[in-house]
Amino acid sequence: MTVNYWESYAPGAGRRTARADAVTNARTLSLNGTWRFRLSPTAAGTGTAFISDDFDDSAWDAMPVPSHWVLEEFTPLAGGPARSMLGTAEGPIYTNTAYPMPIDPPRVLTENPTGDYRLTFDVPADFDNAVLRFQGVDSCAKVWLNGTELGWSNGSRLPFEFDAPLRAGSNTLAVRVHRFSSGTYLEDQDMWWLPGIFRDVEIIERPAGAIDDHFVHADYDAASGMGTLRVDATTNATVEIPELGITMATGEEVRVPVEPWSAESPRLYRGTLRSTGEEIELAIGFRRVEITDGVLLINGAPVTFRGVNRHEHDARHGRALDRQAMIDDIVQMKRANVDAVRTSHYPPHPEFLRLCDEYGLWVVLESDLETHGFIYEGWENNPPALPEWRDAIMDRLYRTVERDKNHPSIVIWSTANESMTGDAFREMREWLRERDPSRPVLYERDPRYRDSDFYSVMYPSLELLEQIGRREEPRGGRLSMHGMVFADDDSDDEDSDSTGNDTAENEAGDAHPISDADDERRRGLPFLLVEYAHAMGNGPGSLADYWRIMRRYDRICGGFIWEWMDHGFAAQTPDGTPYFMHGQDVDYEPNGGRYTLHGLMFSDRTPSPAIGQLTHAYAPFIVTVTANDVTVLNDRHSRASDDIQWRVVHQHPDATTTTFDLDMGVLAAGESATVALPAEVVGAAGVTTVEAVLAADELWAPAGHVLAWGQHDNLAPSEPARPTASTPAPDAVGQTLAVGVARIDSQTGRLHTLGGWNLAAEGNGQSPRLDLHRAPTENDRGQGTLNNVAAMWHAVGQNRLLDRVDDVTVVDDTVVVRGRMAAATRSHAAEWCMRWRDLGDSVELTTEVDFTGPWHDTPYQNHDVWLPRIGTLFALPAEFDTVRWWGRGPEETYVDSWEGARLGLWNSTIDDLQVRYEVPQENGNHVDTRWLELRTTSGTGLRVEGVTPFDFTVRRWTSHDLERATHHHELRDSGSVWLNIDYRQMGLGSASVGPPMPEQYRIPREHTSWTVRLSLLDSQQ
Repeated sequence: MTVNYWESYAPGAGRRTARADAVTNARTLSLNGTWRFRLSPTAAGTGTAFISDDFDDSAWDAMPVPSHWVLEEFTPLAGGPARSMLGTAEGPIYTNTAYPMPIDPPRVLTENPTGDYRLTFDVPADFDNAVLRFQGVDSCAKVWLNGTELGWSNGSRLPFEFDAPLRAGSNTLAVRVHRFSSGTYLEDQDMWWLPGIFRDVEIIERPAGAIDDHFVHADYDAASGMGTLRVDATTNATVEIPELGITMATGEEVRVPVEPWSAESPRLYRGTLRSTGEEIELAIGFRRVEITDGVLLINGAPVTFRGVNRHEHDARHGRALDRQAMIDDIVQMKRANVDAVRTSHYPPHPEFLRLCDEYGLWVVLESDLETHGFIYEGWENNPPALPEWRDAIMDRLYRTVERDKNHPSIVIWSTANESMTGDAFREMREWLRERDPSRPVLYERDPRYRDSDFYSVMYPSLELLEQIGRREEPRGGRLSMHGMVFADDDSDDEDSDSTGNDTAENEAGDAHPISDADDERRRGLPFLLVEYAHAMGNGPGSLADYWRIMRRYDRICGGFIWEWMDHGFAAQTPDGTPYFMHGQDVDYEPNGGRYTLHGLMFSDRTPSPAIGQLTHAYAPFIVTVTANDVTVLNDRHSRASDDIQWRVVHQHPDATTTTFDLDMGVLAAGESATVALPAEVVGAAGVTTVEAVLAADELWAPAGHVLAWGQHDNLAPSEPARPTASTPAPDAVGQTLAVGVARIDSQTGRLHTLGGWNLAAEGNGQSPRLDLHRAPTENDRGQGTLNNVAAMWHAVGQNRLLDRVDDVTVVDDTVVVRGRMAAATRSHAAEWCMRWRDLGDSVELTTEVDFTGPWHDTPYQNHDVWLPRIGTLFALPAEFDTVRWWGRGPEETYVDSWEGARLGLWNSTIDDLQVRYEVPQENGNHVDTRWLELRTTSGTGLRVEGVTPFDFTVRRWTSHDLERATHHHELRDSGSVWLNIDYRQMGLGSASVGPPMPEQYRIPREHTSWTVRLSLLDSQQ
C-alpha cells in the first residue's frame, strides 16, 4: 500500500538540517506578497500540471502570503463569485480539546481542503547558492521549484528549508498545502484551525564560506559579575563585541565583566559574527538559569514570573501577525507589569522572540506538540507513547531548539502541552540535556515529573497553592487541571469536549504509576503555575489572592494567566453591523464554542477591565499607605528603584487634587523602606495615593507611567440617621403614601413617583424590587457540568423569580412593605421587607431579606444554590445619562476583583460604564461605593448614599436581556435605565476551567439588611 506523504509518520523529506534563526547580511529575497491560488476539496489538489513553468494560472485567485486562506476572499470550493469563508464550515473552525476529524492516526479525511499556490519571481544573475525558507505553513506542504520537487514538511509553527537550485531570471515556485495531515494529530492546541502559508517565505543567499549555524553561549556569574562568552559555528568565523572589547575566533572562550540580561534590565551587547561569506548580527545577553535547593534562580536570585500565556492571534489575520502587532502585545504586557510569556503552545514568529530580547520578557518556549484529543479514547494511542511517532515528535523539538537557542529571553524549554505520558518525553529530556544544559526543562502533564525540572499543574485552588508553596501538597497523588487531588492510578481529568458534552477520561491511569521516589523528587522541585486565572469573559477573580500566596514562597516561581487575548474574528451581520465572531458562530461539529474568548485583551487588542487588576497584582513594588507614612517593598527580581520617581496624590472629597514629590531613596531588589507622608495630607479628608512612576522614557512606556500604587482612605463613613420628633409620618395621597419626595403605592408597595419622575411607568411599575439574579458570566457557566452554577440557577429558577407583595403598612414614621420572592415549581424563597422613612433632606430605604425553604437540597446534583447577588433593582426614566460616584473605579469591580481599582471620585456616562464583552454577561459592577449620583440630560438627578458601602450597576438593559444575547450588538435600549443598588454580588472566579468559587466570595444565605438614602438633585447641585 502506498503511503501518502501527508499521512506519513515521517516529519518531512528533502529538508535541510534545522539551524538558528539569524539576522544576516546575506542577500535575502522576500517572497511575501500576492501569489496565485486555487483551492481543491481533496489532497489531490489541482493535479500535477500546476508545478510546470508554463502552467497558465491567470484564472486562479489572488492570495496574500502570509495569510490563512480561510480568512481571505476568493473563489471557494463550489465556485461562484469570490467570497469569504468566515463563519462557514469551510472556513476557520474551532475546537478546544477535540480533533476536527476521526481519530485514526496517521490517516485523515478524504475531504481534505488543499490549496495550491504559485509564484513567479526573478533572481539576479549573480545570486549564489540559496536556501528557500518557509517560516510557517499549516499543516503540511510539498514544494516544487522550476518543476523540480524539493520535498515536503509538516510541523505548522516551525520553519523548514530546502536547498534552492535557482536560475538567473524567472523562477517558479509551486506549493501544495493540506489543511489536515498526520501532523494534525500533534497540533491539538485549543485554537482555531487555520490552514495556509501564514508566515514569511524567503530566499537566502548562501555563498561560499557562509555561516550555516551558530550557537551563542553567554553565561553570567552573579558572585563575580563576570560573563563568559563562547560562540560555536559551523565554519570558522570571528566574533566581535566592540562594547566589551572582544575580538575572538569561534570556539574560543572569554571572560569579561558584564551587566546581566534580565526581563527588568534587558541588557544586550551588540556585535557581529563574521566569516568569509557572511556577517550575522549578534544580540548577546549574559544570564544564568539554575535550580538550587528546589528554587529557580536567574542570575543568582529567585525569580517569580509575572506571566501570561500567549497564542498568536489577530482579529483579521489570525496567526499571520505583522511586527507591529507583536510590538503592541509586548508594549501592553510591559505596561501591565507582565514580565514573562509562555508561548502557548508552539514557537511564535521569530521576530517576537527578538522583541522579547530587546524589550525584556522572560520566555517559556513551548514545542509545537499537543495531543489532547486522544483523551477521547482514553489515551490508548497517544503519539508520545508510540515508537512510530518518535521521529516526528523529536523533529519538532529539534527545530524548536535549533531555531531559537540564541535568545537570552528564553529561560525554559517546554517540551509539549497536555500530551499525557510516553517514552518520547524521556528522549526529549535526554536530548535537551546534551544539546542545551543551560536551560531547565518543563513538562506539566506527566504525574511522575521524571522528565521535568519543575512540578507544575493548572488551575489549583488557593488552598492547594498554599500547600504546594509549603511543599505539603498531598502525597501519592497528583493535581488535575481543576486543582483536584486524584490517586496514583485513578485520576480522572474531567474535560469538556468541543460539543459541550462532558467526558471523564483517565489521565494518570497509564503504565507508569507514581513511585515513592517519584513523589519525593517531585516534592523537591520548584513549582511553576503554567496556567491559572482563566480570563474568559468577565474575570478572572482572585488575582491578588494568588499573588499573596506566590510572593510568600520561593518554591513558587510564578504563574501564567490563561490567556493574553480573545480570539474573535472581525465579522459583520448581513446589515453591516460589526461584531467579533467566536467558535460557536461556526456551523461545524465538533465545536469548542465560546472558549475562543478567554483573554485579558479583547479581540481588537483593547484591554479588558481585568488588565487593571493584573497590573496591580503584578506590581513590582508593594506600596502600603497609612494615615502618616508609606512603606515600599521593592519586589523586583534584581533591579533597584533608581529608575523610579515617587509622588503623592491627595484627592479631596470635592474632587480637587494636590500632588507632592516623595523621596523614598533608592531601594535594592528585596529592600523596603518607610517614610513619612507630606504634612499637608496627614489627617486631611479624602484619599491619599502614593505612586511609583517611571522617571524617564523606556522603550515600552513614557516617563510618568505608573508601575505601582497604594492608597489610604480618610473619608469618614456616613453617619447613621437619627429619628427626630419632627420626622413626619407618611401621608396618604390618593392611592399613595407620601414619604418625603417619594410616593409609595399603597397597594403594590412600589415607588409610584420620586420627585417629578413617574416610576410607575418604568419597569412595569415594579421599582424597586429585590434582585437575586445576574446574567451569568462565562466563569459562572463552568466547564460542562463542572462548577456550572449558571446551570444550577437555571434548574432552580433563579432567573425566573416571581415577586409578591404581601402587605403595605404604616408603622410610626415608616412605610413597611413586605413580600416574598420565589421561583415557579420551587418552594424555597426569599422573604423581604422594605422600610421607607422620611429624613427631611432624603428618603431612607432599609431592605431586609431572610431565606426560607430547601435552598440546600435542590434537584441540581443536591448542591446548595449560590446567590449571584442580594440587592434592589430600580427602573428609572431613560433621560438619566451620567453617573458620578465616590468609590472604586473607574473600571468595574467585584468582591474578588477590586484591588486594582482606586478609591476616588469618578464620572462616566451610563453607556461608557458598559463593558463590551464579546459574549454579553454580567458586567459594570462597582464595589465599595459610598455615594452615587445619576443625572438626566437636563441636569437634575438622584443621589444614593449608603450607610455602609454598597455595590452598584447601571445600564439600559436588564440582566435578562444580557443573558439572552449571544453578541453585544444584539442588546437594545429597553427604554428605561436599570439601577442595581446591591448589598453584595458574588465574585467572578475562574471556574470556566479553574476551581470553584472560593467560599469567601460566595454570598451566605442569612438574614441580610442594608440601608441607603435617596435624595433629589437640582441642576445647580
